[in-house]
Amino acid sequence: MTRAKATGIGFGAVLLWALLALFTVGSAPVPPLLLNAMSFAVAGVIGVIWTHATGGWGKLRGVGWRVYVFGTLGLFGYHALYFSALRLAPPAEAGLIAYLWPLLIVLMSGLLPGERLRAGHFIGALMGFAGAALIIGGGLGFATGALPGYLLALGCALTWSGYSVLSRRLGHAPTETVAIFCLATAILSAGLHLALERTVWPVDALGWMSVLGLGLGPVGLAFYVWDIGVKRGDIQLLGVASYAAPLFSTLILVLAGVATPSWTLAISAALITGGAALAARASLKG
Repeated sequence: MTRAKATGIGFGAVLLWALLALFTVGSAPVPPLLLNAMSFAVAGVIGVIWTHATGGWGKLRGVGWRVYVFGTLGLFGYHALYFSALRLAPPAEAGLIAYLWPLLIVLMSGLLPGERLRAGHFIGALMGFAGAALIIGGGLGFATGALPGYLLALGCALTWSGYSVLSRRLGHAPTETVAIFCLATAILSAGLHLALERTVWPVDALGWMSVLGLGLGPVGLAFYVWDIGVKRGDIQLLGVASYAAPLFSTLILVLAGVATPSWTLAISAALITGGAALAARASLKG
């Protein structure tokens, strides 16, 4: 598989993550940790079926336990921190801080062997972050009383960016291991749900379909294609391209009638597109 093809596959995760907000709205009133457990259970089952159908069980032989611990903590840790952050801080501001992870991926990737940061990566990342800030922040100020939630949101960004960058160091681990990560994450999330939440199931067919959609897409297939992208593709370009997720998500919400178009959206689109173009140009020069 070429680096360009792997990068394209990895970008598929960004497109799938754009559906996260829509499906999450549709899954209400399921509490977050239960939703996490249900979604990752679907993702894990799909991964097991795919691994069995492709005869990939043999690839899991010899995979060390540290890989499974690393992957599980990456998926579970990010979501546990994210849901906790949104309990303690306003969602818009906490989401903005958590979405620092694409910028951190671009910067952290410069520490990897064979990778190099250029001015285009820095400028593109900053432009992309400005566009994402306009979409997610909406011009709102930060409530100082929600500092604990903001710190947890920062932990989200550090967890996912660190997981994505360090995944390159585990490039020998087959993508089939993601199925095990998802199943383990579902079990951990279910345990945390039983300890902290009241069980509330979807109330109608739309709710159940939204949960299934999450498991198949943004909390399912997305992690498999992202694993391929960060291990075999251009991780710097993927990091900057990830800024497109809030843009695509907003466009989907607009089309669904949940949000309305605005100048903020137009300006953000220009910043994100321009930032991605700069980063792509910098990567091509490598």
